[in-house]
Amino acid sequence: MDVTGLELSGVRFGYGDWQVTYDLAVPSGSFAALLGASGAGKSTLLSLVAGFERPTAGAIGVQGKDVTNLAPAERPVTTLFQEHNLFPHLTALQNIGLGIDPSLRLTSTQKSDISAALERVGLAGMEARLPRELSGGERQRVAIARSLVRQRPLLLLDEPFAALGPALRRDMLDLVNALRRDTGMTVVMVSHDPADARRVADCTAFLHDGGIADFGPTASLLDNPDVPALAEYLGV
Repeated sequence: MDVTGLELSGVRFGYGDWQVTYDLAVPSGSFAALLGASGAGKSTLLSLVAGFERPTAGAIGVQGKDVTNLAPAERPVTTLFQEHNLFPHLTALQNIGLGIDPSLRLTSTQKSDISAALERVGLAGMEARLPRELSGGERQRVAIARSLVRQRPLLLLDEPFAALGPALRRDMLDLVNALRRDTGMTVVMVSHDPADARRVADCTAFLHDGGIADFGPTASLLDNPDVPALAEYLGV
């Protein structure tokens, strides 16, 4: 039986008059994109899954485990934000090591794992570099390496590459997608650009009017939009 990588069942959340309800099932090991206009609730969905916000109703499951009432640190989830959240006074190795042990009491094996992660993201030998000594793309690769060493089955991308140029953004998307295939993790990405979804996402959800208005294989959803709001969003 297939395991669902991420499942939201009747998940409700809101502030005042703004309310959202989510029902979504993302297959394990797949790459899912969340599209929709600003304010549709894409980042809110990720915040609920990560535990930064708590739903008023419903259940959230990751790899078949109910995580609805778990604290963020207890959830099998890693979130990669637009701000890479690297500490400027720490080396690449130390910044990645925070994903393993916040005290940075790292064993030799853990340091070897960090070096392996850096090599996988194309930064072999850069353990001693400080963030200011790295380019914007290299800093994002360090953040991706930190996500790798955490070894969590679900990776959430909250537009981490939005500030990068088109070519570098495509490189970062391809890198994450390759790592997904290698590790078997599930990836859920917020984006404003349908081209990002077309490039890497197996499936795509369109958020509109307080919920998920459509969900399905990316190509068919974008090429043949059944929902008028999605057609309008795409400019079809």
